[in-house]
Amino acid sequence: MGFFCYNREVEKGIIMKIVVLNGSPRTMGNTRRLLEEFRKGVEENTEATLEFIDLGEKSILPCEACNACGQTGRCKHKDNSNELMPLITEADMIVFGTPVYWWGITAQMKLLIDKFYTWHNLSYKVPNKKIGVITVGGAAVGDEQYDLISSQFRCISNFLKWD
Repeated sequence: MGFFCYNREVEKGIIMKIVVLNGSPRTMGNTRRLLEEFRKGVEENTEATLEFIDLGEKSILPCEACNACGQTGRCKHKDNSNELMPLITEADMIVFGTPVYWWGITAQMKLLIDKFYTWHNLSYKVPNKKIGVITVGGAAVGDEQYDLISSQFRCISNFLKWD
């Protein structure tokens, strides 16, 4: 899971900030259980700080492509995305956790990812972040549904210059 990366950073005196996003609407479901195992591994093996966010408990309205965020750096909606974006911006690593819904990520996760448009509109991106993706589905490992989700995150990461 990349704990070696965390340990190298700690040895340099840098404490990583990790944000874990649980995209499941079932906040105590299987995705949460796997994300808790990830949290346990981080806490036992690193000095990283970890912020755990259940997107199913947040109110995030859809992006309207109005470009208000391009002017102000904030979404015009008074929703939870305005409090979450700074946490994500400041994080060294983001772990996305989602069950598979119709061969893709959940609506809760997609609503937040659409708010990454803020970074596209501003004169900067938020580069050099590490990401992890934990996906839970009913199909066997290697099924197309996981490839589709992996491909989506690879495209997002490439665009934002994330690892």
